[in-house]
Amino acid sequence: MVAKTNRRPTPAPLHNRLPVLRAERGLSRQDLAAAVDVNYQTIGYLERGEYAPSLDLAFRLSEYFGLPIEAIFSRTPFTPLSETVYGGPT
Repeated sequence: MVAKTNRRPTPAPLHNRLPVLRAERGLSRQDLAAAVDVNYQTIGYLERGEYAPSLDLAFRLSEYFGLPIEAIFSRTPFTPLSETVYGGPT
């Protein structure tokens, strides 16, 4: 008899635009972390995709940047801004 496991499927990675948003605003990881009340290492983990934010943290980041959550986080990779704005590589 085969034992049944109750494992959930591994979720797809969560992609984000945090490095781009920080760069646009001239923010360090420490600056952003202080603004949303987390440790600066949390920002690094988020940016590298090693950590998925809580719903609360996703909302705090959304409010800080003035963007909807789906403009910051996505289950599918974001199209590079160079392709979005300029129609692709030249």
